[in-house]
Amino acid sequence: MYPESTASTFECASQLGYDGVELMVGIDAVSSDIDQVAALADYHRMPVTSVHAPCLIVTPNVWGTDPWGKLVTSGEAARRFGSHVIVVHPPFRWQRDYAARFEAGIAELNAAPENKEAGVVYAVENMYPWRTPAGKFLAYAPDWDPTLRSYDHLTLDLSHASTAHKEAIEYVRGWGRRLAHLHLTDGSGSFKDEHLLPGEGTQRSWEVVRDAVGRGFGGDIVIEVNTRRFSSRSDRQDALGGVLEQTRAAVAEGLASRVQAFSERG
Repeated sequence: MYPESTASTFECASQLGYDGVELMVGIDAVSSDIDQVAALADYHRMPVTSVHAPCLIVTPNVWGTDPWGKLVTSGEAARRFGSHVIVVHPPFRWQRDYAARFEAGIAELNAAPENKEAGVVYAVENMYPWRTPAGKFLAYAPDWDPTLRSYDHLTLDLSHASTAHKEAIEYVRGWGRRLAHLHLTDGSGSFKDEHLLPGEGTQRSWEVVRDAVGRGFGGDIVIEVNTRRFSSRSDRQDALGGVLEQTRAAVAEGLASRVQAFSERG
């Protein structure tokens, strides 16, 4: 919903009939106020099903400056909201101490009794090499692609796959049960992280949904798109309502293919 507010997101999601929202903890002060977010969720009867930790380059001071402290607070928020997924970006290379033990630290957070009891997992998101006229700049450590790392839970973002010149559907097939969370969007392969509406780019977004669900994926599918080009609330809502309808149709097709596969196996 950006540049609209966190409150607008809850209102819009409720009006359109979404099942829940992912809280992007960011520069809107309300997004980082756990009490206010809980109040919005209660008022709109719109659960927060996932929390995106404040690990963007524009959120260096949100929930403190210690990156591990941010992840701990994200866990506290998720347990308060009844969320089951915390989305985490890999560290930036200049966060050397954090990056050095990131894999081990994520494993420790996932194994923490309070998180296991609440069913909360930290799911590391695929990113991309930054591309400039001078060439690629590897901003993330230990890597922008989490495939070969030891993380048990992964978040797939289709726009990030596009920017990295990767095929999201290959991530689905390669990650298997490690796929815990899906940011449904699209991209054209530009050096920009575009977050187009699903179907507007080259990532075969609806095929990704059908394939993931058909293979057993049961996590959240989050519409994480850029709607700044829409000049009015009504246009933005029309777009997001249409995406919701298409997503549910793709999920239904994926479930149907899964049922058919079970029946064919006898």
